[in-house]
Amino acid sequence: NQPELELDSTCTIQHKVVDITKPRDPHILKLSGGTTALPVMELLEANDQGDACSGKTKALKESMVLMDFIEDHFHDTAPPVRRQDPYERAVENLMVATIEPSFVASGYRLVLNQDPDKKKSLVQKYLEEHKKINDFLLEYGTNASDNNKTPWLFDRFGWAEAVFTSFFQRFWFVPYYEGDEVDLPIQNDPAYARVKEWRKACMEHPAAQQVCHDQIIKLYYDYSRGAGNGALPEGRKVSSFSFDAPDWSERPMPPRDKYGNGATDEELGLLEENTCSQRKKQKTTP
Repeated sequence: NQPELELDSTCTIQHKVVDITKPRDPHILKLSGGTTALPVMELLEANDQGDACSGKTKALKESMVLMDFIEDHFHDTAPPVRRQDPYERAVENLMVATIEPSFVASGYRLVLNQDPDKKKSLVQKYLEEHKKINDFLLEYGTNASDNNKTPWLFDRFGWAEAVFTSFFQRFWFVPYYEGDEVDLPIQNDPAYARVKEWRKACMEHPAAQQVCHDQIIKLYYDYSRGAGNGALPEGRKVSSFSFDAPDWSERPMPPRDKYGNGATDEELGLLEENTCSQRKKQKTTP
């Protein structure tokens, strides 16, 4: 489920979550220019007294655009995330521009894939993208030869970390649905040591504790069945992202075999009346 962000006259951000399994509210569609793209930010204009003016708004969308805007808007009131040194800022931009799009695509293409014959090539591409991150960190970031070595690109959790961390967390679904062996090269091969270190530090950072492993696995089950962005897999009536379903914490863990028969709404604990019985069954199953 995706956020709508609202910047009010007090220069604070109000976060509202949107149910992507239902048609968009007309107001959100107006903000997004008629598309279903999220996140979107509504900016409330203020009058001379500093109060938000009803009906006078502007809108921005696209995650990277919103990150840039928030960084610039709060530059006088919050510590910067971006590097202040021009060269280091350029390195951050280079990493995001040249690696992030293909890295993100590799994870999503893998989990959405429904053809077992394509799995090997998609896994290879997924690993290649991690190797690209690894090599970039070694070339441009801190490494073992530095006296003040840290796990970060530079000396703290910064812009590149903020961009990549949410995808590292989302890609918990890759080893769960594709098999633990997919992640073994990253865990064990020295060629991936730097990205392994960086990924671990990113996901353990205090700012990255808004979601957990089981939450991602349960919410993204439908992606593993080839249905993304709130779409329904064949034979199902309730999305794994639906607000109308029991909370993710009340559901059983989904089956890991994404290439076999898909689980039903009942088996996934998506129907309120089945939640308690499914939890009991999971606890007693060896």
